[in-house]
Amino acid sequence: MTTTSVDRAQDIPDESRWPGLASPPRSALRARIAATLFRRAVRPLDVRVTFPDGTVLGAGGPEAPEMRILRPEAFFHRLGVDAKIGFGESYMAGDWTASDLAEVLTPFAERMATLVPPVLQKFRRIAERTQPPSEENTLEGARANIHRHYDLSNDLFGAFLDESMMYSSALFGPADDLTAAQHRKIDSVLDYAGVRDGSEVLEIGTGWGELAIRAAARGAHVTSLTISEEQRALATERIAAAGFSDRVEVKLCDYRESSGQYDAVVSVEMIEAVGASYWPAFYATIGERLRPGGRFGLQAITMDHDRMLAASRAYTWIHKYIFPGGIIPSVRSIEEGVKANARFKLAGMREFGQDYARTLRLWRERFLHRWTDIAGFGFDDVFRRMWEFYLAYSEAGFRSGYLKVHQFGYEATGE
Repeated sequence: MTTTSVDRAQDIPDESRWPGLASPPRSALRARIAATLFRRAVRPLDVRVTFPDGTVLGAGGPEAPEMRILRPEAFFHRLGVDAKIGFGESYMAGDWTASDLAEVLTPFAERMATLVPPVLQKFRRIAERTQPPSEENTLEGARANIHRHYDLSNDLFGAFLDESMMYSSALFGPADDLTAAQHRKIDSVLDYAGVRDGSEVLEIGTGWGELAIRAAARGAHVTSLTISEEQRALATERIAAAGFSDRVEVKLCDYRESSGQYDAVVSVEMIEAVGASYWPAFYATIGERLRPGGRFGLQAITMDHDRMLAASRAYTWIHKYIFPGGIIPSVRSIEEGVKANARFKLAGMREFGQDYARTLRLWRERFLHRWTDIAGFGFDDVFRRMWEFYLAYSEAGFRSGYLKVHQFGYEATGE
């Protein structure tokens, strides 16, 4: 059994950095309801939930992953006032910890749709918070949302990503390490897009430049778009170091402000930041950028369509702390959106969600191993718990099948 920093550090979060986190919101009635619902929800789960008074909940035996509630009162108040945010905030604040965070969260993810009884879900939809207008993905809003995550620090991302600096799911072959698996993923989406020697390629979402480098190595000329200043700066450096400055141009440009036509368009895990209201513009823009017969390679995190609809307006912990303005699409929404807004035909599709679970576990292990270095960049222990929860929460989503990841290959018909 491992011990996280929450067991050792019960410091109070800095109010200037983490407003409202030090003191849990109070609602005695909601806290009592939350305690009742939580106890009922964990009863059949293969976990052990322990309390300071010795109470043990859950169906798991002695070897099951353990969730340790350290401050029950604060935990249930946070859960009662806003469960979709409070559960993660309570981990950040140190109200609970776990023997293995992803192992604990996976059984919850497996029953995500049924943790709250249906009759109460109706009332929760009426009362739950919705995404704030300030996080709408307008041209200005999208830049602000991306800045809050991707411009945190290139050093931070470099500390836990592999040498490819890919921040998306790898695609593992039998003997692949993470870097080889990331290159396999890139090659797969480039193949879907038909990228070859002489191709003119538009990349929507630069990351830190690895896909553009690998496309240029095939002989392609790449125009890559990003709205992250930090990413653009490092990507440009990495592209120059690889010797491809003459083949790749990185522009600080929103996809809606792009121009020209290309043989191929590629986008890897950027659609999740577009926002459902802007998916039609996203697909239409790609249709306008592709020449007849051109190809589009897309990689997207996905969820089941009914869960996407249920979550479409909710404001969650992930929105508040990690990805403001985001929404994960379903395969159905992608297929319908492409059909309605662009003249494409589907040429190929693959799913590899368990590879994302593996990718996330490797990132989390490296993040925790490198924490001393990361703390030196100016991040505190609350950030550590926040990022650990984000990576483990995401891993649990893919392990359980609640989340998936797909690659799509489309061909522009010109009809």
